[in-house]
Amino acid sequence: MEIPIQRKAAFLCLAQFCDWIPTPAHDGVVQHPFGVEGRSNPADLKRVGQVLAEAILVYEDGERRAMAIRRHFEVNAPSTPWNEHPFVAVPHYQTLYEGAPAEQHVRRGALRRNKLTTDRPRFPVVWLCALPNPAPERAMRSLRIESRSEDWLAICGLTLFEGRENPLRYEGLQLYRLTLPEGLEDPTERWNLDVDLGVVTRTYELSPFEPEQWLSEPDKGLGRFRPAARPYRHLYAEITASPEATLSLLDTKSGKRYEFDLGKVTSGAELQPRSDNVRVEVLGRSKVWLHGIVVESETQRPTPARLAFRSEQGKYIPPYGHCADNDIAMTQLYSPDLRMGDDCFAYVDGTFQIELPVGEVYVEITKGFEYEPTRKKLTIRPGQRELKLEISRFTNLRAKGWVTADSHVHFLSPSTAVLEAQAEGLNLVNLLVTQWGNLFSNVGDVSDGSIVSRDGSTLVKIGTENRHHVLGHLGLLGAEGEPVYPLSVDGPNEGAIGSLLWSGLTEMAEACRKRGGLAIAAHLPAGFAEAAAGIVSGHLEAVEVAPYRLDRPGSFDLIFYDWYHCLNCGYRLPVVGGSDKMGTYMPVGANRTYAYLGQDDFSFANWAKAVRKGNTFATTGPLLLFSVDGKVPGDEIRLGAGGGSLQVQVEARSFVPLERVEIIYNGRVVAFREVREGTREMAFREEVRVTGPGWLAARCSSRLWWPPAPANLTFVVAAHTSPVYVVVPGQDLLSAASASYLLKLMDGAQSYVKNLATRPEAERLAQIVRGFEEAGGKLHRRLHEHRIRPLYY
Repeated sequence: MEIPIQRKAAFLCLAQFCDWIPTPAHDGVVQHPFGVEGRSNPADLKRVGQVLAEAILVYEDGERRAMAIRRHFEVNAPSTPWNEHPFVAVPHYQTLYEGAPAEQHVRRGALRRNKLTTDRPRFPVVWLCALPNPAPERAMRSLRIESRSEDWLAICGLTLFEGRENPLRYEGLQLYRLTLPEGLEDPTERWNLDVDLGVVTRTYELSPFEPEQWLSEPDKGLGRFRPAARPYRHLYAEITASPEATLSLLDTKSGKRYEFDLGKVTSGAELQPRSDNVRVEVLGRSKVWLHGIVVESETQRPTPARLAFRSEQGKYIPPYGHCADNDIAMTQLYSPDLRMGDDCFAYVDGTFQIELPVGEVYVEITKGFEYEPTRKKLTIRPGQRELKLEISRFTNLRAKGWVTADSHVHFLSPSTAVLEAQAEGLNLVNLLVTQWGNLFSNVGDVSDGSIVSRDGSTLVKIGTENRHHVLGHLGLLGAEGEPVYPLSVDGPNEGAIGSLLWSGLTEMAEACRKRGGLAIAAHLPAGFAEAAAGIVSGHLEAVEVAPYRLDRPGSFDLIFYDWYHCLNCGYRLPVVGGSDKMGTYMPVGANRTYAYLGQDDFSFANWAKAVRKGNTFATTGPLLLFSVDGKVPGDEIRLGAGGGSLQVQVEARSFVPLERVEIIYNGRVVAFREVREGTREMAFREEVRVTGPGWLAARCSSRLWWPPAPANLTFVVAAHTSPVYVVVPGQDLLSAASASYLLKLMDGAQSYVKNLATRPEAERLAQIVRGFEEAGGKLHRRLHEHRIRPLYY
């Protein structure tokens, strides 16, 4: 076959495919790949490099140059096994970026980035190869294709390419910024971007990034939703393309097209199109590959941390192995990454590798609540190979006998949980197995029970969250042996649809305690119903408070409403904090527990003992220490009839500013200090008059908050201590209003079980109902003994 050309070109691009390789059986005789001793020669079953034809260039002066077309090099069959691409040819389709709308991220997670091929056919595949012309300066008369094998080769097309570079080879991914002729609310809807020899992997807008303002912001480490720069004047595009490529920008409103020669675009200078006033520039073309280390300033030893690098434009640059665009949906991402609002972060073990642009970049480093969050401007030099970052402590509560823990974490592998805990300054992560309908999480980790970091400072303990969509949620932490099952009952949403109410939550809490675990009511104020029965019956030992930001009057008090009612009935319940982490939108330990171990060795058993003893505080940032007449939370103070005056002392320190510290007596604020402009430290002493039995605690708050989660729940920056208990001989702490509230909750939960629950067998149902009746009867008897009439309002 001969094709006339009559022109010059640097590359001859062929679209082609060949036949399939015959099977190992031929004429009924099996072909053995390595032969059979004494009977046959080895058989080439793959025929790699088999010359199928020669492409012969015929120049105007009659000279000929031949180039081989080989199987698995320049060509392949139209369908091949996975990962059997030829060496110097590419398929006729491209792997394209495809994302998912934000609302789909929440429902089912984003599509995996750069993995979906939107135009890939099932078959056939046509292979494209670019044969280099050995003498591109000479005119060619024709191209001859001559067969060199009995196996067939199909030539589908020929394109002559006059550029100097192989058109099938693309340069590394580059970020381009296009300046549009006018600002728009959503440039990606009006403007379409395409490149002829390459792939546009992403187009997007960036929120404004003011470096000096960012460096001085008070909410370091929290992450933020940043205001959009509407109308947008710039469109950003990530492109991998040939240096010979042409970038096309189409205005879908006017139909006008702007074209740019990408090979002419340089760093630091805008290139105008071949006409008109749109401009494009490449950002950060000069880059260096760095080996980084994060060290603690005091010891100069590597330490795990959470960090983020940003370009001059504010674009997140992840360390190698981390996601550039984190998927925040539940169940979708187990990697050590984080996205809070618009800010992404990576968890590193103290060392990392990263490719950074030469010039100015910005870094943010955090490590939990006891380290100074750090933001810095860095200057990256050409040829630089190493980068050292430092982070410093402002306090060390572990050295003073405190241990910090997250009581409520989901969807992490235990080893990743260790890394993230160390990077967030946590000692203990309670990784909870649970159920969402037919989905179960972390069940495969149950057999390990726990995993400890190499230095012994961090422990991941497997527990369960046992849930019901009406009756509430429990955290059953650290039970030995088999998990407490069932995880969820009586669907929908949490139990499987149609599943029976096999067990009450109070029974589950009792089973946990019998196995040596710690049973807690989860994430108050949400889901507090049957927990009231568990507290009255003595099977729940602590409450987990989640200080959600609720946009309504009195919302801060509402967070603690159920807990305060329990305390006002004389039930001694220490507080714990848990993040309820279910995706990369939430840092492990964003809401955490500090428990005082003193001289005890760190272990789960000693931590649980410390929680039961009651010297704890729950926090989303501030470190809050509290005492009454020298007594710490969990202790009791005895007073005579009529009460007396007590000296309270409170100290709060925080890595972000806080505004208000309060002293609470039986649910009421009896003293406070406020600094409206915010401060990192607050401390005061106050004399408080108490008139009878009760409890005293401290709490503090800030105007700042963590960015909202997918369910639009976000933590305010706050902390609350467990109570110091005031005892007056002969008097019982029992509030009529609080007791009535608990009785109504138990009555409501019992009503659900009797009327709407998907019932188990009659005897099992009666046993569950009996649990409510016994708890309600117990509280009623206390009211009767004190001649208190319940308030039903």
